[in-house]
Amino acid sequence: MGLKKFKPTTPGRRWMTTIDYSDLTATTPNRALTTTLKRHAGRNNTGRLTIRHQGSGHAKRYRLVDFFMTDKKDIPAKIETIEYDPYRSAFIALICYADGERRYILAHGEVKVGDTILTSEKGELVSGNRMEIGNIPTGLKIHNIELIVGQGASSVRSAGSSAQVFSQEGEYTQVKLPSGEIRLIHKKCYATLWRVSNPDHNQVTIGKAGRSRWMGKRPTVRGKAMNPVDHPHGGWEGRSPIGMKAPKTPWGKVALGKKTRSRKKTTGKWILKTRKGKLMI
Repeated sequence: MGLKKFKPTTPGRRWMTTIDYSDLTATTPNRALTTTLKRHAGRNNTGRLTIRHQGSGHAKRYRLVDFFMTDKKDIPAKIETIEYDPYRSAFIALICYADGERRYILAHGEVKVGDTILTSEKGELVSGNRMEIGNIPTGLKIHNIELIVGQGASSVRSAGSSAQVFSQEGEYTQVKLPSGEIRLIHKKCYATLWRVSNPDHNQVTIGKAGRSRWMGKRPTVRGKAMNPVDHPHGGWEGRSPIGMKAPKTPWGKVALGKKTRSRKKTTGKWILKTRKGKLMI
């Protein structure tokens, strides 16, 4: 994999880059493992706009990715294809278990067609294998991490990301997440070895506004270019400052420097060190 550049035949093409998808081995998904998702364009159940800058976009089907894999313990699976997924930044892989069942999983960084992976409580330390965090040696990179036993993987799933096993002490494992946060995770939780695929994703240059619209992203307008009724920053002459001590959201809340995490959040007890480097113990 790598980045693909274009000849500057138009202004939009001049700096545009994209991922080189030539190494992917399938152009269409397994139809039985896909479904359609209803589009909401940022609106809630009453039709009110709650998330800005969403709408339109290319038609796409959602791939049913298995983030559990624990019901297939000790059953080897062979990687059949490596595919693009329009709903996530990482690539996905179609695997076929020894019993004949096929599923989509998140592809790891060293994935190759024909490789065999295994989900087990304690397996071989091979990229792509999934096992309990308590059985992974310190220093190794992991992804697709389960934070609550039996809940399925919910963290470190974006392209090129990885966490690191920091230490093994008592009933919990200390894991350093990509943000720098060090968190306690129960040793019975599962994780996949090595990092997520497609590490060049963050190097892509969009190149033109239309390409953002293909991805369902609508234009963003500066608050100070609006009227006072539409935004706290609005209503000034020309390119004047916002006229207040700190930037605000369209709903009048402080936008920068304000802590948004609730002090009552129960998961705070599992954080040993915040992403800012503050010790929580």
